[in-house]
Amino acid sequence: MHLVTLTNILIIGILSAILLNFFFKKNRQNIKEKTRFNSLPKHYSYCFILWVMIFEIIIFSSNISQLLKLIYSLIIVISTIILINFAYRQNFNAKKHFEKFGVGILALSASIGIAITIIITLIIFFESSKFFELVNIQDFLFGLSWNPQMAIASEQEVGKSAFGIIPVFLGTILIMLIAMIVAIPIGIICAIYLAMYAQKNTRNILKPVIEILAGVPTVVYGYFAVIAIAPLFRNFLAIFSIEISTESALTTGFVMGIMIIPFILSLSDDAINCVPQTLKDGALALGSTQSEMIKKVVIPSAMPSIIGAIILAVSRAIGETMIVVMSAGLVAKLTFNPLESVTTATAQIVTLLVGDQEFNSPKTLSAFALALVLFIFTFILNIIALVIIKNFKKKI
Repeated sequence: MHLVTLTNILIIGILSAILLNFFFKKNRQNIKEKTRFNSLPKHYSYCFILWVMIFEIIIFSSNISQLLKLIYSLIIVISTIILINFAYRQNFNAKKHFEKFGVGILALSASIGIAITIIITLIIFFESSKFFELVNIQDFLFGLSWNPQMAIASEQEVGKSAFGIIPVFLGTILIMLIAMIVAIPIGIICAIYLAMYAQKNTRNILKPVIEILAGVPTVVYGYFAVIAIAPLFRNFLAIFSIEISTESALTTGFVMGIMIIPFILSLSDDAINCVPQTLKDGALALGSTQSEMIKKVVIPSAMPSIIGAIILAVSRAIGETMIVVMSAGLVAKLTFNPLESVTTATAQIVTLLVGDQEFNSPKTLSAFALALVLFIFTFILNIIALVIIKNFKKKI
């Protein structure tokens, strides 16, 4: 009954708005004297629908009977029709009124995003503070052993060496660097080719095909790393008598780099295409070859956006979880060797929060401490990127 009543009211409101729009148009055509209207008839219809929706939400959120809701809703519709007709005759600026409402909705949406970010940040800080009450922050930041599975919940017996983040952080940085070494050159080179050299038909085929990689689920990349890439690297390095772990950082970083290529390619391609054609033509008119024009004009002009694309890709690599869980292992090792198995902060967070366990134990709370480190690291990375982009814009 509740849904049926609301649907009926919406239908009545929409039909009323259509009739009002028709009436206002007809009335405007019949006006003989010159009158300068500040809004179109449809703007008054929009205001009518807006006012009805606001009052309907208030009515249907109140605790009254369905019959009263229906009666009040009909009264609101009729009253709003009379009010909007009066506003039309007084040449009320409905367009500006409706635009202000749109701006308010946009501001509210932005505020919601900011509020969610603040809430998440506060939760991470609050839970991390509980962890640092049990574990010394210096032992956490500078410890060389990560083994929370062996930690004991008692404050006095928590091992100092059980929560050292250095091995986890090294694994995260190692895999991220390998992914960037793969993704950045390939992504930027492909973007330059598609934007500056490829024919239109070739571009229309290649770009969507490459961008399909961005829509492939990460679990598929994980299977691809385990089944295809890991044996390929193992067999290839065996030719040179080099041993590589089944779950190596090299395999994980390589596959992660393939996954990130579309992000860098798409954003870099858009940045290159946004460089004004007059700059390109001017460089060619001065005698530059196409390659010189790309190196000395296009790339420097597009560099701020390209750097933004790289930072986005780095954040994506740091936050990736499924590929790491499936192909990199879960044991934290104090090594920077890409041929060995390592782990990342995101993989450890998943491991620590899966299963039935006490939420206030050091083992579980350490996941929030890892999240805090990732948050701070990403925040610093974004600040550095903003400074670099600002310096590039000054040079341009």
